[in-house]
Amino acid sequence: MSQLPDLGQATIDAVIAHASGATLPFQRANHPGPYATAFWFNDLVAKDGDEETVRQYLVTAAEQTRMDLAEVTIRPELCDPAPSAEKLLLTSFAEGWTHLDGLGVALMPTGGLHAYADRKGWRWRTDEITDGIAARAEDIARITAEPVTAFALAHDVGAEGERDQAVVVGALARATDGTIRWSTELPQGCVGAPVFLGLRLEGDSFKLVCAGLVLPPDDHGFGHHPVATFDHIRTALTTATVADGAPATPRERRRWWRRS
Repeated sequence: MSQLPDLGQATIDAVIAHASGATLPFQRANHPGPYATAFWFNDLVAKDGDEETVRQYLVTAAEQTRMDLAEVTIRPELCDPAPSAEKLLLTSFAEGWTHLDGLGVALMPTGGLHAYADRKGWRWRTDEITDGIAARAEDIARITAEPVTAFALAHDVGAEGERDQAVVVGALARATDGTIRWSTELPQGCVGAPVFLGLRLEGDSFKLVCAGLVLPPDDHGFGHHPVATFDHIRTALTTATVADGAPATPRERRRWWRRS
């Protein structure tokens, strides 16, 4: 692999610094599995100077949303003030998601989560994957058949069922059919997680990008997990009709660059 000597650790540091508040673990309520990870995403609608207007969603692997009753672990560090409840039960869970055709990706407007927090007297304090970090076609084009180190920010399943956050180190590579694959095994609970790369720039600089999200393994003969990449997600969002809509909200533009 062609990497800066310390690029891996620098990328992990950037992921933790800028995206540790972006993920939520969820699972089927009252039954074991399926376990998965979702993340907050701000879809850029318009930009005026340093102000961006976004629609906010939770994003995950579509296959993991096929359940009627889901249990979301409320991470206290993402709430202000910290709530007393540790879990959030979501009924009619499958109906709340819009599937992006052919991508294996589902998204849910976050208005319901914000309304729940308002009723309980607290607010979400999250990081989000934004336009500045979500990969573009030219970023994905840099992934070849030669595996490149990648990092999934996910919530695996502990021995007692705990859903702690972890940075899972693996690799991305382009398969012979052109799809991008996570080329190592993933712990249980990591499907749906965002995947990050540190892409070299000139000199000793690099940029942090979110390549996409990990999907369940398929049976196409290539093995391991396909990755739904953000270049395709961006395109699909331009024509998607999202259930219940998602109000556009102005946000101050964030910078997602990190130098080694």
